[in-house]
Amino acid sequence: MPEVPQSVALELYRKMTEIRLFEKRAYDLFMQNLVKGTTHLGTGQEAIAAGVSQAMNDDDYTFTTYRGHNHVLARGTPMTPVMAELLGRENGLMHGKGGSMHLLDTSRGILGAYAIIGAQLVIANGSAFSARYRGTRQVTVTFLGDGATNIGAFHEALNFAAVYKLPVIFICENNKYMEYTPIGAVTAVPRPAADRAASYGLEPVVVDGNDVEAVYHTAAAAIGKARDGGGPSLIEALTYRHGGHSRADPGKYRPAEEVKEWLAKDPIPAYRAVLLSRGVDEAVLDGIDKSAREAVDKATEEAKAGPEPRIELAETNVWADGGHAWRN
Repeated sequence: MPEVPQSVALELYRKMTEIRLFEKRAYDLFMQNLVKGTTHLGTGQEAIAAGVSQAMNDDDYTFTTYRGHNHVLARGTPMTPVMAELLGRENGLMHGKGGSMHLLDTSRGILGAYAIIGAQLVIANGSAFSARYRGTRQVTVTFLGDGATNIGAFHEALNFAAVYKLPVIFICENNKYMEYTPIGAVTAVPRPAADRAASYGLEPVVVDGNDVEAVYHTAAAAIGKARDGGGPSLIEALTYRHGGHSRADPGKYRPAEEVKEWLAKDPIPAYRAVLLSRGVDEAVLDGIDKSAREAVDKATEEAKAGPEPRIELAETNVWADGGHAWRN
């Protein structure tokens, strides 16, 4: 694949670095008992969010899973409201009502993080159908874990998207484990997403999810195809989470040699080495690192300074009476 322009390369590096440092800080705050509820960190999987987001237009749509910090930050949502949401503060994205697993930022086309496995896939078809109906050329990108490939909604969503040639891209972040179970132990095919693609008339696409430029090029091709009316794509991106499934999981079920092997494939130092080999000044990369640390520190202090949510906010942005008036 061709090298990307240096401006794009530095933006990819910036996104991955900021996400990594944000996730490290989220872990620290969790250990200080400041994060409300649990967290599912994307440490190690930054290249997928960065590469895909870089290939999208500003008005495209994003759906993600409960492991969604990476994708929200990569799409440009500021750190402070994301961090504040994790802390359950009123200055959070949803004023503290959503928490880590339910991030939402409609101003950037992020239409939700979903805790129900596979739920986002069929809903993503809705936004893609809407865009095609309105003729806006917007594309929907929805992320899923490897475990979702064994959920009925995965197959329903792919079939519907293929039948109606919807402008939607399904990105499977295959990190080898569906919670605590190796995906290979419970799946009849070796590639849980790609090996199912042909059943819906789609090409099997597999990409190294730790190679940010490979992700970028692969996503750009699929998004361009969808934008031009070519229908959906299913991309399986191979990656690895550095920690357990959630902060309550030490991840001891994973073989030590496997963990060591994948840690050596860490996408951020690997990409830094690539950029240095191309002649990028190390001081430039150091400056990006420094700015990222400062941004995380600032977001942390602003989030911690945010007030606890007022009780009256509990009754806002919800449909409590079960009625149909909101449809009007």
